Amino acid sequence: MTGELLRDHPAEGVVRLTISNPDKRGALDHPLLDALAAAVTELAAPDSGARAIVLTGAGGRFSSGYDLGGLCGLPREEFQRRAEALIAHPFTAAIQALEACDVPTIAALPGPTMGGGLELALACDLRVAADHIQLGMPPAKLGLVYPHTGLRRFLDVIGVARTRELFLLGAPIDPHTALAWGLVNGTADADDLQDEVLALASEIAGNAPVSVRGTKAVLRALLRAEGELDAATERELLELRAASFRTEDLHEGVSAFVEKRAPVWRGR
Repeated sequence: MTGELLRDHPAEGVVRLTISNPDKRGALDHPLLDALAAAVTELAAPDSGARAIVLTGAGGRFSSGYDLGGLCGLPREEFQRRAEALIAHPFTAAIQALEACDVPTIAALPGPTMGGGLELALACDLRVAADHIQLGMPPAKLGLVYPHTGLRRFLDVIGVARTRELFLLGAPIDPHTALAWGLVNGTADADDLQDEVLALASEIAGNAPVSVRGTKAVLRALLRAEGELDAATERELLELRAASFRTEDLHEGVSAFVEKRAPVWRGR
């Protein structure tokens, strides 16, 4: 079974996209990510009628991130190839679609939001979390080197010190800590989350489209100018990340996570 992306129109000018993959804790698999990239690109068109997009999750959770657990049991070389392929293309395409979207996007986080799921939420303009959930970035618990593009998004939102804490500890945080850090824009009671986010989306949808789209374009250009790397440094960072897919530790970290046991790190 693969995940699916549900779509509805809960208010005038508002489109809600819902990540539905209940058997895998809202994990992001290839079909789901492809569907998300396509939907956001379609809704970004000026004639789509969308004035605000809400991205949320079904089954009381947002997303547990990449569906790497589904690759366990494969030979290590095949595991590495498919893990890198999942993260390199469909996830990047979904993130880029959200960041390029001229329609304001709001992530409504009804439950656990981890790893790639948290970065997906971070690619949205605003984030509102249910007040009981956990948010986290566990690459250090899995043996994965996170991409520099993803780390840049966290640096832009929560700064150097908090990004270090989030990634080096790998421990989840509660939504009130996330609010204090600026990782989310607000919290809400779980029963009220969707209503509060829809009220926010409706207010945005009622604003002048030219102003909203223009502001997003300016912000995007400013952030891009601050985040550029020279070509040699970017190649070095890409190779560092690619090398992590070839390690014994990544295979061990994902296997340990799926098997709910402590990993045995080998440092290679």
